[in-house]
Amino acid sequence: MSNPQQLRYTKEHEWLSDAVDGVATVGITEFAANALGDVVYAQLPAVGDNVTEGETCGELESTKSVSDLYSPVSGEVVEANQDVVDDPSLVNSAPFEGGWLFKVRLSEEPKDVLSADEYAALTHSDN
Repeated sequence: MSNPQQLRYTKEHEWLSDAVDGVATVGITEFAANALGDVVYAQLPAVGDNVTEGETCGELESTKSVSDLYSPVSGEVVEANQDVVDDPSLVNSAPFEGGWLFKVRLSEEPKDVLSADEYAALTHSDN
């Protein structure tokens, strides 16, 4: 399992891109996608929703369970990935590419994010 070095990670298994013009992309990690199993439904925050770091903002349903989706940052959602809503399996097949979940205009910098190496140590995965 390879965690892209350019991303930041949370202990709750979300990833976050660096902000471009104040907007960051959010997804779940390959580790989380594998733990969930085959994702069959995604409820994502809507454009215009305000999300709060550490708070629930949606859910992912898999063949194994339903899991709350937590926002790794605070801000306003500017885009939700309709491709994932239409084909939730993208979360499993391409968690760091086409399986991203939403984009958010940051209202503040995230506090508790990990580097790829720190996240790998947390999950005991190779980087």
